[in-house]
Amino acid sequence: MSDGPTYGFDTLQIHAGARPDPATGARQTPIYQTTAYVFRDADHAAALFNLQEVGYIYSRLTNPTVSVLQERIATLEGGVGAVCCSSGHAAQIMALFPLMAPGRNVVVSTRLYGGTVTQMSQTIKRFGWSAKFVDTDDLGAVEAAIDADTRAIFCESIANPGGYISDIRALADIADKAGVPLIVDNTSATPYLCRPIELGATLVVHSTTKYLTGNGTVTGGCVVDSGKFDWSASDKFPSLSAPEPAYHGLKFHETFGPLAYMFHGIAVGLRDLGMTMNPQAAHYTLMGTETLSLRMQRHVENAEKIANWLENDPRIEYVTYAGLESSPYYERGRKVCPKGAGALFTFAVKGGYDACVKLVNALEIFSHVANLGDTRSLIIHSASTTHRQLTPAQQEAAGAGPGVVRVSIGIEDVNDLIADLDQALNKATA
Repeated sequence: MSDGPTYGFDTLQIHAGARPDPATGARQTPIYQTTAYVFRDADHAAALFNLQEVGYIYSRLTNPTVSVLQERIATLEGGVGAVCCSSGHAAQIMALFPLMAPGRNVVVSTRLYGGTVTQMSQTIKRFGWSAKFVDTDDLGAVEAAIDADTRAIFCESIANPGGYISDIRALADIADKAGVPLIVDNTSATPYLCRPIELGATLVVHSTTKYLTGNGTVTGGCVVDSGKFDWSASDKFPSLSAPEPAYHGLKFHETFGPLAYMFHGIAVGLRDLGMTMNPQAAHYTLMGTETLSLRMQRHVENAEKIANWLENDPRIEYVTYAGLESSPYYERGRKVCPKGAGALFTFAVKGGYDACVKLVNALEIFSHVANLGDTRSLIIHSASTTHRQLTPAQQEAAGAGPGVVRVSIGIEDVNDLIADLDQALNKATA
């Protein structure tokens, strides 16, 4: 879209980044199912490879369909640019890649998706990186965990699985003081409910597999850069501030300014890690974003009704939904996510582990899957699945204890969803 009027979210989620196809006039963004692109001449090719000109070389790096999605997500998040990749897990590695080096660490929240806990506690060790896990509600502990080798702070806006709300503004202040970026996973909230960059975050990551696509068809990830961090303020981030040998000594931040992180993500990250989003996945996600606000409104409306019903049910021990007035995160949620606390939360069933298993097996509308953010309502017993690799203490810290199930509330008729939960709870707690 051209510079000019400031458009509303509902308009941007449909139009941002998209223009009629110049070759055919096609109104919907085409799927550019191609590996490579013809150069105009030798000079054009050299300019592209030298990063002197922006364009398309090879679809591991850039693709017109993916480019539209990158621009759309960056616009919705209020960032200067974005890099899409193959999954949410890929996005997390992509986010850290320009920042880290052997011996460096990242301070991360204990309240994270189980797969992310495993990635941060185990997998990144293979790069020589490490993670320090901290309860990010304890701001003093966050500050104490930062040392000379810390290169970022990482949290989720609405934490998976418990639906806890992070104090993004407070964490951003700590990150700024330490001279490191704050990375916020905004998957569960989406930019419709939460805008981390406006709250001080440097980088935002997404599993586009979830709410942004919204239909459970493709995997994808995205890293959005605020463009506000000064990568040259210290010597902590040489990948962005120091000469890059692979590009004849080019300094990314000096050359590209606010776009340095995004250019590095494509020219180095995707070039060498190869975690590319395919154009068909980008197409499905683009179609998903067109209804994002409508879906999120219904997700939140249904979640609020179901959470209230569960909280008042004698078969339930507790509900973690931040949209409940009884939640310790209620007031924070109204500030961080003013349009609603999302549709992801947990509840504990009386009867513990066995009752949770019976509940999952008895449901008819809810699907038992390892996913969230679908139009369909989903449920999973995290302790036996997504958080299975964690220790009991880690499970409890993440809000995924043995007597807890996680629900992702969809956009079906809410009365049907309540009836399904009711009949399944009868069987689970008989």
